[in-house]
Amino acid sequence: MVTMRDVARLAGVSITTVSHVINGTRPVAPETKARVLAAIEQTGYTGDAIARSLVTGGTRSLGVAISLVANPYFAELIQAIEREATHAGYTLLLVDTRDEADSEQAAVRALRSRRVDGLLLTPSSGAAGAVLPELRQLGMPTVLVDRMVEAGGIDQVGPENVQATATLVGHLAQLGHRRIGLVSGASGLSTSAERVQGYRLALRQAGLPWDPALVVPGESAVQPAVRALHRLLDLPEAPTAVVAANNNMMVGVLHGARERGLRVGRDLAVVGYDEVEWAELTEPPLTTAAQPIGDIGRTAVRMLLTRIANPAHPPRTVRLPATFVHRSSCGCAADS
Repeated sequence: MVTMRDVARLAGVSITTVSHVINGTRPVAPETKARVLAAIEQTGYTGDAIARSLVTGGTRSLGVAISLVANPYFAELIQAIEREATHAGYTLLLVDTRDEADSEQAAVRALRSRRVDGLLLTPSSGAAGAVLPELRQLGMPTVLVDRMVEAGGIDQVGPENVQATATLVGHLAQLGHRRIGLVSGASGLSTSAERVQGYRLALRQAGLPWDPALVVPGESAVQPAVRALHRLLDLPEAPTAVVAANNNMMVGVLHGARERGLRVGRDLAVVGYDEVEWAELTEPPLTTAAQPIGDIGRTAVRMLLTRIANPAHPPRTVRLPATFVHRSSCGCAADS
C-alpha cells in the first residue's frame, strides 16, 4: 500500500511537507507543492481522501448534516439520499447536528474540513442566524432538506405542509367536528409554522372560529405530545378531534388517549401528518398525510449535483405534495 512516506520520497521532500500540502496547515512553495501533487498522482496515494481531492479537484463525496434523533422519518430520508448518491458515484459523510445551532455549525465545519463536494442540511431553528450566512459567504454548494427557510440563494427541497394539513383538518370538519385540536411541532421550525398555517386555513374554509387554546405545542416529541393532549382534553370545551403534526407526536397522542381511557376513532377522532410503517397495525388504522420521503431524498441529491456542476444555476425551492391516506382513526370507514 502506498504511504505518505512513499509520496515524500518520490517528491524529494519530507513527510511533514507532504502533510502540509494535504492539510493546508502551512504555506508551501508553489514548485514544491506541484512536486507533491505530481507524486500523489503518480503513486495513486489514496490514504487520505483529501490528498486525492487536491489532484482531482473533488472528493466525490457529499456531506449530510442532519439530526439523527429528532425523528425516525430522517432515517428513511437518509436511505433515499444514500441510494441516489451511490447511483451517481458519490459517497456520503454523515454528521449528527442534534438539532442544535452550535452542534449544527460544528457538524458543517467538520464536513467542510473533509472537503466534501457539497452539503445536504436539515436546518435547525437557529440556522438562519449562524450556519447559513457562513455557507453563503463560502459559496459552498448546499441544498436544504425538509425544512424551509428564507434562504436567499440556497436551494431547498421539502414537503408541502400547508395544504396537506388543511386536508386533514378539512376532513375532520366535513365529519361534523367543530372543536378540532392541534398538537403542534417544535417552535422555530418552518414545518411547525406551516402546519399551523394549514390548520388555520382549514378552519377558515370550514367557517370554524380560531381558538388559540386548541393549539398546544407537542415539541415534535412523544412525552410533550402526551402532555399536550391532556391539556386539550382538560379544556372546558374539549376537542372531539385532534391532529398530530408529526409521527412522534402521533405516538404521544395515542399514549395520551389510552391513559384517558378514550377509544380512538370513537371517543376521539385522531389524524396525523406523517405516514408510519405501523399505521395500519393500530386499532383503528391511522388516517395520515404521507410525505414523499423517497422523492425528497432523491430530489435533494439531484439538486445538489446540479449546483456542484453549475454554481451559477438559479437557486430553486421545490415543494413535493403529501398524499392523504384515509383509514379509520378519523372516525369513519376507510376507503376500500
